[in-house]
Amino acid sequence: MHDNDGADTSAIMDRGQYEDAKMPWDQATWRNEALGWAARELTARGLRESGTARRGVRLRPWSVLVRIPVEGAATTSTSVWLKANPPAGAFEAPLTAALARWVPEYVLEPLAVDADRGWSLLPDGGELFRQVLDRTPTDPRAWEEPLRQYATMQRTLVPYTKDLEQLGVPSARTTALPQVFDETVEFIRSVMEQTAALRHPAPDVDPTTLRALRPRLLNWSEELADLGIPDSLDHSDLHDGQLFNPEPGRYTFFDWGDAAVSHPFCSFLVPAGRVTERYGPDALPRLRDAYLEPWTTNGRTSKELRRALTLAGRLGVVGRAVSWGRHFPGASDETRAAGAAESARWLRQLSYEEPPF
Repeated sequence: MHDNDGADTSAIMDRGQYEDAKMPWDQATWRNEALGWAARELTARGLRESGTARRGVRLRPWSVLVRIPVEGAATTSTSVWLKANPPAGAFEAPLTAALARWVPEYVLEPLAVDADRGWSLLPDGGELFRQVLDRTPTDPRAWEEPLRQYATMQRTLVPYTKDLEQLGVPSARTTALPQVFDETVEFIRSVMEQTAALRHPAPDVDPTTLRALRPRLLNWSEELADLGIPDSLDHSDLHDGQLFNPEPGRYTFFDWGDAAVSHPFCSFLVPAGRVTERYGPDALPRLRDAYLEPWTTNGRTSKELRRALTLAGRLGVVGRAVSWGRHFPGASDETRAAGAAESARWLRQLSYEEPPF
């Protein structure tokens, strides 16, 4: 069912805080092409969309996510997921397929991908890790094994860094972080200039102040590179809603739209923040050591690894800042300005005197 503007009114819609944002889903032609592609891929696998349940649609300026109820003899799952990324994040589709070949035990295997259009069709991944944590709300040790497995996956992917970049995964290698920082500050300046009439971003989003942080970033990135830990895949947003716990002792990682080829330890920034919010800072040393354990086999000392993790924790804010510029074409000035403000908020953390962990 559609209204006069072609919008889909037959699905359960979630637009979050972006009620007025322009999304490709709102265009009937785009929506029909995406759903038609998903239907053909389902048919090829002996599946079909169920007529007894409504789709669930989550719309954000950086992704379209559609839960499609399915039925058929080939599945015990009740849903699959169609994900569409903007051009700047379209690498997620081929990346997801490649990870399923290289590290299948740690990721979801997509049912289908359209690399050119940035579309993925994914199976249901089971129980979210967040749901596991809700059952054990006072025990941070639940994070130990997923962090250990994630680090093991990163080590396995070290030989594939050039392949990752050829897939379109953004390059933010340790030695290039100052350049990525410069490009991000320029993005913030440009958006601020173009949206000045909105009086947004806030006055404290000052590109000049951000540029003043470059010397310390340069020093940290040089020291981190000198420690010799090779670049790998950085998820860049590894919180408790970005991994599944499909069975005891097994974890699968997903949602790679913010990923980059960078220092692997940058990935610890986001889970460290979530752990601190939920359990307090005293939980971090044990989880830090669980994450670092798979990296101890190359003769590096615990002191060197912990120093590298501290430096990467500072520098990981650059990856978080970059991701806020990956929007669908036609994003409103308000959406772009909000993204620039978030980018600046992350970069300002470079000014903090105390390391994050």
